[in-house]
Amino acid sequence: MLQPPHSSLQVAAVPAQRVPVRDRDQDAPWHTEAVCRRDEAGLFFAPSKEPTAARLSREEAAKRVCGGCPVMVECREHALLQPEPYGVWGGLTAAERRVVLARRRRRDLELKKARTANHIAAAG
Repeated sequence: MLQPPHSSLQVAAVPAQRVPVRDRDQDAPWHTEAVCRRDEAGLFFAPSKEPTAARLSREEAAKRVCGGCPVMVECREHALLQPEPYGVWGGLTAAERRVVLARRRRRDLELKKARTANHIAAAG
């Protein structure tokens, strides 16, 4: 019998507890403030052979938790810089992070080409 993708989706209703960056302890790692530390990892990481509908439902619930997290941006940047290959991090799935990384690479390449073209034009 199939089980629901996540039996305690009520965690997505966690109220936003945004703490301004300047009020956080700057010596503490960003992840100590993460809302997901209070949730089970199953919401953020796929079980093996998870059906598509269950995965989409679970990922949306995880994204709702991320939406109320005071360190969502830091988490997302961590996942993009590592890069984290699995799970929902900073409100993005692994597939969404791959798209962001591809866009960043394309933008960086275009900027590099523009700088080179400007340098050649200035020298010539």
